[in-house]
Amino acid sequence: MISLQSITKSFGTFQALDGVNLEVPAGTVQGLLGPNGAGKTTTVRVLTTLLEPDGGDASIAGHSVRTQGDAARRSLGVSGQYAAVDDKLTGLENLTLVGQLYGMRRRAAKARAQELLEHFRLDGVPMGQRAGSYSGGMRRRLDLAGALVARPPVVILDEPTTGLDPRGRRDTWDAISALAEDGTAVLLTTQYLEEADELADSIAVIDGGRIVAEGTPAALKAQAGGSHIDLAFELSDAVPAARAALSRIGLEVTADDLSLRLSATAPRRQESLQAALNALAEAQIEVVEASLRQPTLDDVFLKITQRPAGVRAVEGSATGPSTQHFDAPAREEARP
Repeated sequence: MISLQSITKSFGTFQALDGVNLEVPAGTVQGLLGPNGAGKTTTVRVLTTLLEPDGGDASIAGHSVRTQGDAARRSLGVSGQYAAVDDKLTGLENLTLVGQLYGMRRRAAKARAQELLEHFRLDGVPMGQRAGSYSGGMRRRLDLAGALVARPPVVILDEPTTGLDPRGRRDTWDAISALAEDGTAVLLTTQYLEEADELADSIAVIDGGRIVAEGTPAALKAQAGGSHIDLAFELSDAVPAARAALSRIGLEVTADDLSLRLSATAPRRQESLQAALNALAEAQIEVVEASLRQPTLDDVFLKITQRPAGVRAVEGSATGPSTQHFDAPAREEARP
């Protein structure tokens, strides 16, 4: 339902997309993750026909974005990073208008609008209240509802829960899951890694304009090196000293000097934790917190992109590793 074939896009000397390939079947949620500036939004703009690719092609529900733009747009619902609502219209009027722009009759569009207002908890807003007076979270929910008015077979959500409170985020998660259950293909970009972990059937990691890793959340996390040790320190000079001490006993270490925290691989779980604590004690480094945990998508980012999510990619870094495809483990735990 969503297909990108060798898409390239440059802005001057900056290679924003460098041969992106991605396929999203019906009834699935595809997560697209990457550091800021890695190419996520450029990919979305190509798929939504807002940008013409320099090379390659993409299609929405079988319609080329280059040669069949009108048909592609009719098959598509989009919620961008910023709420696109008409401030002078009420919530009901906004959604009814969207439905009519998709070709729905006014009565059907209004009924669908009322249904979505209830789902996104906007039905309690006074009837005549214009969207311009909505809070940021309310505007975000209204924009999300607008992407779903015409029940399109493909929905693209570009960081859809930015600015939402926990309840609003959970409502949005439920709506996304329901879309996939109904057979919709969903492309989801997000900076919230737990969101991708919760919702995505498959995750593609983009970095430097290339898809550098792709697989299920469980498979990606399995490649992050097994269990991890998290350590916290009280003194700023403890972090580099701890990094050196743990490296000497063969552990792979990543540190955050600002938060005085450190993470290390734990290939032997409890044995690795005990060895780490012994090494720190011998080096007379005081630890204020220590824990053992399973890998997260944060660890995937650190391993694959060499920096956490949210850190801007270096311009001109389009050269990089080839795509890694990770198959799900033989006994992957069932996800809700």
